[in-house]
Amino acid sequence: MRRWIAVPLVAALALPAGALAFSPDREARNYSKTEERHRYETGTAEYQALLRARGAEEEAELARIRASDPERNPDGFCAHHLDACAGDVRFYSWEADGHGLRRPVLYTAASGATISGHVWATRAGPARRPGVVITNGSVQAPEELYAFAAATLAKRGYVVMTYDVQTQGRSDRSGAPPDADENSQPQDPNAFIDGARDALDFLLSSPERPYVPRPSRTSATVHSDKQERRVKAGLNAGFNPLWDLVDGDRIGIAGHSLGAFAVSDFGSRDERVDAIVAWDNLSIGGGSMFGQQVAPIRPRVPALGMSNDYGLTPTPFGADPDPRGKSAASLGWSRAGVDTGQLVIRGGTHYEFAYIPSPVFGATLRGMDMAAWYTAAWFDKYVKGDPAADRRLLTLRWRDDARAAEVDSTDPPDGNLLSFYFLSRLDVGRAGGGRFVCEDLRAGCGGMAAGDGEPPAYSYLAEAMTEDAATPPAGTAAPPGGACVRSIAFPKRVSLRASGRRLSVRLALNEPVRAEAGLRERGGKRPLRGRSRARLAPGRRTLTLRIAGAAHPGRHRMTLRIGCRRAKLARGASLTLAP
Repeated sequence: MRRWIAVPLVAALALPAGALAFSPDREARNYSKTEERHRYETGTAEYQALLRARGAEEEAELARIRASDPERNPDGFCAHHLDACAGDVRFYSWEADGHGLRRPVLYTAASGATISGHVWATRAGPARRPGVVITNGSVQAPEELYAFAAATLAKRGYVVMTYDVQTQGRSDRSGAPPDADENSQPQDPNAFIDGARDALDFLLSSPERPYVPRPSRTSATVHSDKQERRVKAGLNAGFNPLWDLVDGDRIGIAGHSLGAFAVSDFGSRDERVDAIVAWDNLSIGGGSMFGQQVAPIRPRVPALGMSNDYGLTPTPFGADPDPRGKSAASLGWSRAGVDTGQLVIRGGTHYEFAYIPSPVFGATLRGMDMAAWYTAAWFDKYVKGDPAADRRLLTLRWRDDARAAEVDSTDPPDGNLLSFYFLSRLDVGRAGGGRFVCEDLRAGCGGMAAGDGEPPAYSYLAEAMTEDAATPPAGTAAPPGGACVRSIAFPKRVSLRASGRRLSVRLALNEPVRAEAGLRERGGKRPLRGRSRARLAPGRRTLTLRIAGAAHPGRHRMTLRIGCRRAKLARGASLTLAP
């Protein structure tokens, strides 16, 4: 995160002149917001004492890792979780304090490097939940900086994967021979794209489908021997420890800084991904990045960009910046006809999305709350398919936030968290039909929601630190040979005619099982749902999906699961479309 990620901007649309001329006094007050997090939170005596105590514990843990597992080389940026590398130390004991599940994992990357991560969830919640992978930024950005999003998404009913990209935190700096140099540079865009892909592979692994590293990009070596050896030694995880909670057909990815570029690129190419959130900032690709040519990105799934007034190295403005200076990628998504948005935090910096407890890395007090809010709302809409998410996306609350006004130095205090320099926008389809398009959310647009169904004063920390249920959901442990759910590899997509209202799935089974089939639209602007469950006896049986909503032409995602304690799908399964 030490250097700004430069991506080409598309031409800005013509805009009317601003109503207010540039004011140095107004700018000084706006810039002072970069001191809020330290003044009101991380700089307090209470937080500093906790930071010191946790730092001593983490130094002892790092020493233990190096002594007990000498094969690892966790000597990258922020391996020592001290001071500005600590992240938010309030989350270190999140599971021990009864707030949820935070399980440490190690696995082998495609390069052969050992990757360190955590899987987050809650004991309370649905039996199967959508998954989210969070990719960190570069250099000074270990996964601990992103606990705010992992914990709040877990509380909202997701299984979340955080990890250290190779060279970051406690992941290895280098790969394994013959790929020792692969992804070993801390600002290599490929390292972050590969990291996001490997982390998603691990999130979706299970006892039936253990994690296996992909071929390396440099030599095509598959470092599965190292992964298997370390699993047998009890060092690496063979699969996601919370595997049975994950619904692999509902996946979101989020990333910060160079990780934001990675998820913009990777999520636009990988069919498993349903939605993207990019923290500073969404990218449309093209041009050069850190000496490498970057291909243009073709928008595929809904993507939300979030940014801030002052960027990576906060510097006061001397004149009004281009109002659309943060929106280039989001405008590109709109031109491609894919739902999108761009939100810009007033007085914010690059560190609104990364919790660094140091005054050197300034941030506002409420920017992280707003980031957590919109991240969850975006994934709820486009990953969960929750129609109630529209009210949270279109809320008016961040235009008049009481806590933001309380700490604001403007006269009179300004509770609007959206930038007055840069335009914030949304261009989304509504769950009930029609579209909401607003090019200036700070000013407000017709159709925004006065009531969003949430308590008046939202705090990501308050949400994250609620008590979890006393007992884990059934099956959170994964006993070998126990009951499981298997996804059957039908074609990833099926075509529908305009008149299609049902989809038949014909099965041949060798014993009674519970079966479930589903259909849903991916990346489109109108919801399309289909679901069927039944207990099927041996022999040829058919599940019929009744499609909810208007079935329209196009290719849509089909999934099928069967219970697999002992059952296997016999030959002869087929898909047919019924009018």
